[in-house]
Amino acid sequence: AAATRILTAPLPQERGGNNSFTHEALTLKYKLDNQFELVFVVGFQKILTLTYVDKLIDDVHKEFRDKYRNEFQQKGALGLLNGTFDFKDDFMRLLRDAEESSKVRAPTVMKTFEQSLKSQKTVKCMIETRGEKPKEKVKNKKNKGSKKDGTEAVAAPSKASVADKQLSAAGDKEELTKDEILQKNREEFFRRHMKAGEKSRSPKPDAQKEKGKKPRVWDLGNSNAKVLDYSNSATNGSAEACPVEEFDPDMALGDKNREPGRLYDLEYESDDEAEEEKVVQNPSKPSVKKGGLGGMFGMLKGLVGSKSLTREDMDPVLEKMKDHLIAKNVAAEIAMQLCESVAKKLEGKVMGTFTTVTSTVKQALQEALVQILQPQRRVDVLRDVMDAQRHRRPYVVTFCGVNGVGKSTNLAKISFWLIENGFSVLIAACDTFRAGAVEQLRTHTRRLNALHPPESHGGRTMVQLYEKGYGKDAAGIAMEAISYARNQGFDVVLVDTAGRMQDNAPLMTALAKLIAVNAPDLVLFVGEALVGNEAVDQLVKFNKALADHSMAQTPRLIDGIVLTKFDTIDDKVGAAISMTYITSKPIVFVGTGQTYCDLRSLNAKAVVAALMKA
Repeated sequence: AAATRILTAPLPQERGGNNSFTHEALTLKYKLDNQFELVFVVGFQKILTLTYVDKLIDDVHKEFRDKYRNEFQQKGALGLLNGTFDFKDDFMRLLRDAEESSKVRAPTVMKTFEQSLKSQKTVKCMIETRGEKPKEKVKNKKNKGSKKDGTEAVAAPSKASVADKQLSAAGDKEELTKDEILQKNREEFFRRHMKAGEKSRSPKPDAQKEKGKKPRVWDLGNSNAKVLDYSNSATNGSAEACPVEEFDPDMALGDKNREPGRLYDLEYESDDEAEEEKVVQNPSKPSVKKGGLGGMFGMLKGLVGSKSLTREDMDPVLEKMKDHLIAKNVAAEIAMQLCESVAKKLEGKVMGTFTTVTSTVKQALQEALVQILQPQRRVDVLRDVMDAQRHRRPYVVTFCGVNGVGKSTNLAKISFWLIENGFSVLIAACDTFRAGAVEQLRTHTRRLNALHPPESHGGRTMVQLYEKGYGKDAAGIAMEAISYARNQGFDVVLVDTAGRMQDNAPLMTALAKLIAVNAPDLVLFVGEALVGNEAVDQLVKFNKALADHSMAQTPRLIDGIVLTKFDTIDDKVGAAISMTYITSKPIVFVGTGQTYCDLRSLNAKAVVAALMKA
């Protein structure tokens, strides 16, 4: 019954060549034949590990298509829906062949004693005498040194010859063992080298008469060190001790003509518009003619009419598309999976008249990219905040990411956007590790309060910082901040965390603890748009660490992405594709500049236009 429900349900849309679907205890693998509009499905129990399923479905596809090709060409797939196909014997034969092929691989056989290197050693070479043991070690050390450095190789024979001479002389004068003679020779050798080193270093004390470098005093600087000393412990954690700084509100806000509280979309000039401008600018450019009919045949050379696409037709175009995506900062593995998915989608598809292979592949790739950037679950922060207000609790957002991607800066931008939409914000300073992290958030809090003073909001403080200094437990500070926001009636709590590399297990465990203990409504991963393959590694390992180190049965993973430094990459926007593809999570915010207003929402078509630009 479960298999029947799966087979009658619509097939899931293929992403990146993934052609499997799991439902409860069953797994389906399917293959599409676009030429005859056929779907081949294999179902088996999920607990089984069948290595021959891919081979079986490929063999059945080829056998069935070749056997009934004429009927499909005459009547079509829809015309044969009520027909019967005598294919049971062929299927059983293909199943047996696939099962046998998986058993053909012979197990690896261990080497016999005669085949090993140990059997080639004689008993004599394994016996070691007391006197010969250190001598062999010295020889081995000399041989290793001669391979590494030529100078050591030249010095080693002379050293050995001196040691041999001293050995023979010592054997005549005193009756000493070989070990004692070698020890004395080593001591004399080191003593001579130490004396030579002291002689070569003797001129240095004359040059070190001046004991230190005098500090430079700049013309426009201040020579009084006390004025520059900000290490007073009384200022830590005290907002009153920090002086109120003056700044230009227009510089902090940026665009004066903006609509307050609105989150604008990303804007980008499409490739088609740029090409139209080039055509308008050069209308009188003469065309090159190669003959009377050369222009006509040249125009029709790349056009294909009423032909089904094959893999051979698409391979050159897909290879260029893959290189183009990688050049635009798309991760190499994801670029390959995207091109493979497009190839499977288009293979066997009949193209219309006057349609090129390049344009068909490019159009399919653009549609796939737009679909990737528009995940099924869309995060609407304002709606969720209002829903939390109705339940009389604060809406909690946790920011996480690697070092230096702009978590605190974009947290301040999001705070400004929430304040302009009428919500009060409590910032929890849970980065208790980085020097200056609390002071940075305190500065942002003062500036945001200067832009939106309590007088403009009925005496209500719109943004406040909750901090406990440095070296404290981040999870405990976040819990206290959420409790404080609930008691004081704040609408949103933004939790700033310390930057951490995805390979640092202790810090990832602490982050998983913070998220598991406080259960935030939204977990945002902050990543910069400058990265390529590193974006995949960061997101995969962050999600894996949150799953591995979580104490809950259903661990909390990343819910959305904040893409920062988008104004620094021009048209190399591949990181957006990599991040959304690997997590299937939406990009909620895009940081595009240095002012509080430089926050945008992702426009999928604009990003794809920039990505496909030559």
